[in-house]
This record gives sequence, structure tokens and C-alpha cells, in this order.
Amino acid sequence: MVEVRYEERPPKTRLMVWVEGTPFILLHFVPLLALLPGIEVRPIDWVVCAALYFVRMFAVTGIYHRYFSHRTYKTSRVFQFLMAVLAQTSSQKGALWWAAHHRHHHKYSDTPQDVHSPIQRGFWYAHVGWMWDNTDATDYSKIKDLAKYPELVFLNKVWWLPPTLLGFAVWLSLGWSGLLIGFCLSTVLLWHGTFTINSLTHLFGKRVYETTDESRNSFLLSLVTLGEGWHNNHHYYQACTRQGFHWWQLDITYYILRGLALVGLIWDIREPPREVVEGTWRPSKHRDAGAAEGSGDIAKAA
Repeated sequence: MVEVRYEERPPKTRLMVWVEGTPFILLHFVPLLALLPGIEVRPIDWVVCAALYFVRMFAVTGIYHRYFSHRTYKTSRVFQFLMAVLAQTSSQKGALWWAAHHRHHHKYSDTPQDVHSPIQRGFWYAHVGWMWDNTDATDYSKIKDLAKYPELVFLNKVWWLPPTLLGFAVWLSLGWSGLLIGFCLSTVLLWHGTFTINSLTHLFGKRVYETTDESRNSFLLSLVTLGEGWHNNHHYYQACTRQGFHWWQLDITYYILRGLALVGLIWDIREPPREVVEGTWRPSKHRDAGAAEGSGDIAKAA
């Protein structure tokens, strides 16, 4: 395994960026093929579209983010792998890639070193552009706690396999209309729902807690992302599973994780301390404080 650090990334030409981004761009137009004669879109296709959006949004927020990136709860090695597979059906690259970039973002949030700051590079760069700006490699130095699992490293390298298999399964079950609407459209919607956290929650919303970045809370985006909209809460204290600190701050991802804990699939869910909720918590190093990564074991051996 070769470690690639951000400062060692080779430069890319504009042509390379466009070539790599072409599949992403084209998938936005694929659902329009459902308008062709002979393709009948059925209610079940829209049901599958909504279901795949919901399940995979939870996988992004509850697995990519709250587990692999911040390690705010624990699970078994087997379930860890299954969670990674589910998360990667979102077609947002590998779990290790996702975690490495997100940890880098928190360390340098809204500074020139941040990989997707709208404060530094504008809305569209933070929303989508950063993904083709020499960010395709995985910086294993940032995820040594995860890179010790060879099955995760392998899955990270074949990140395209889970979404491909899911799309094929939907096509076998529902035909072309199911593939175009149920899988492709839900994937595009999922991408942009997720990306709003990188872009919009650093530009619009309410700042409840003092942080070293421009993170903000948004009730609307918490609905879109099942709880990730409480972004200022999260940047204030990263180490807890719950991001909606108050009962009225809807956090569907947290409720689902609580359900998984009830049946024993995950455990050691971290709650925000009282002083954090009240806003009296003052870390010595605010940017890195409350970060869960790198502390303790994340999984039992299966």
C-alpha cells in the first residue's frame, strides 16, 4: 500500500479533469432517457428512487461520516465491512477515501488547505469541483486506524463495484425504467443532497456555537440529509454520534443508529456532553477538539 499525501499530488491538465468528470456529468442526463418512447415509468420506480435515496443517504451520513470519518460508535469487523459495502453503493468512492478527505477537511476547515471550502474557492468548487482537483488518491496517512483492515483497503480500490452491482440488481428486478429512475435518478439526487453539506452549510444558516470556521446549522438541510444539517453543532464538537443536540433538532440518522444499537449491531454511541450542548465547552485546540478519529479500537475482530 502506497501512501499519497495531499502535498505530493501530481498536477493534472484541464483535459484530464474533464475526462475524469465526464461519467459524473453524463449520469445527470441518463434519467432523461426514461422519456423515450417504449419506456414506461411506473409508480414502483419512484418508490425505489425514494427508498434508495433514503437508505443510501443514511449510509453516507451514518457510515461514511459518523463511523469511518469520526468513529463515534463501534461495531464488529464483519458489520464494519458490510457497512462499507452499503455506503459505497452511493457511488461516492471508497470508505477510506471518504474518511481521509473528511478528516483533512476538519483539520483545515475553511482555510486555504481545506479541500472543499466555499469560503476559499466558492460554491461550485466546494459543491462538486474539488472532486477532480487532484483528490482522486487516498491519503492513507490520515486513516491508519482503518488501513490496517485489508478488506477495507481492497474495497476502497474497487469502490465502483457496489454501485455497479446495485444498479444491475435494480435493472434485473425492474427493467430499464427502474434503472433510469430508481437507481440513476436517486444516485444523482443523493450526490447533490450530500454535497450541500460541503457547500451550503458553510454559507447559509445559523451559527450557534463559536468555531474557527464558517459552519452553520440548517433545519432544511437536516431534512435533506437526515440530520447532517446541524453542521455548526458538528464542527463545534465532532466526537459525538448525535448531531442534533436538542430534541427539536431532527436527526434521523442518529435515530436509526440508536435502533441498530438496540439490536446489538453497534455499540458505544457517543452523546454530546452537557457543557457542549450548553455552549460552555472550550477546547484548548478548537479546530481538532472533539475529533473522534485515532482514539481507541473501532471494531472487534470477527
